[in-house]
Amino acid sequence: MLDGGMVETTVVVQHREGLHARLAARLVQTANQFKQTVIRIGKDAREVNAKSIVGVLTLGIGQGAEVRLCAEGAEAEQALAALETLIRSNFGEEL
Repeated sequence: MLDGGMVETTVVVQHREGLHARLAARLVQTANQFKQTVIRIGKDAREVNAKSIVGVLTLGIGQGAEVRLCAEGAEAEQALAALETLIRSNFGEEL
């Protein structure tokens, strides 16, 4: 079992193109930095592995979508902080 508790947050995707392939890849790359943590991303009633590009893309996250981020493991809080910062910063791009 993973050490550490489960943490969860909700964030709104503001990028004008939503979470398209390039941005989804950045999110997955960030999630994969946390090897000892299980990270999930969800929209509406669906939830997928945030470390899977295919899974993330299947959510069809558009501009203005509210997504849930859940993490469990040794680096759960750090993982969610990094992902939330990435999304809230608009992936470092202009709106």
